[in-house]
Amino acid sequence: MANDWATEHLQVIRTLMERAAIYRRALAPVMLLTGSIGLLAAILGWSFKIDSPRSFVGYWTSISLLPLVGSYLMVRRQSLKDAEPFWSLPTRRVTQALLPPLAVGFIASVISFFHVGTAEANIANVIGKLWLPIGWIILYGCALHAAGFFMRRGIKLFGWIFIAGGCGLFALGIPDVPRPLYAHGVMGFFFGVLHLAYGTYLYFTEKAKNEA
Repeated sequence: MANDWATEHLQVIRTLMERAAIYRRALAPVMLLTGSIGLLAAILGWSFKIDSPRSFVGYWTSISLLPLVGSYLMVRRQSLKDAEPFWSLPTRRVTQALLPPLAVGFIASVISFFHVGTAEANIANVIGKLWLPIGWIILYGCALHAAGFFMRRGIKLFGWIFIAGGCGLFALGIPDVPRPLYAHGVMGFFFGVLHLAYGTYLYFTEKAKNEA
């Protein structure tokens, strides 16, 4: 059993080293896609006044599926382009690393969606538009950090930015601003602006490497 585990582990390392260039090329578009969706969703959510706790939770839970599906489709397209298998052992490992925190976030979202509709108004606002988004940010950071063990090191640092940022928001407490603006603003900054910034950085650094 130990020998099988060691062999599989070595195979993962070898495959990751062989596919490092593929992951680098795919990561920048994935970050840019996620950032674009996140920023646009925040703008639309504020513009269309999606401000009740239940509609906010349902809206952002639905939006979260778009970059997730889009990212896997982009990685699959890159794999096919480079004649590489998509659902390889490293891809499964990355997915397994991402799954626990993302699953917790999704389950918490579903539970909150049903409970905020029956909770007292102020409590529903605090849970649905303040603490839940902070929880999403921290759990997403944990997912990125876990995936960083199988991808480039910058993903771990990017994950720590989300973890530290979410904990910082939690420490600051409830701000004295309109809660819909705060909630959509926080989501737009973390899932929009930060992803666009990181994706742009990856794009230009990868381009500089190719031109060197």
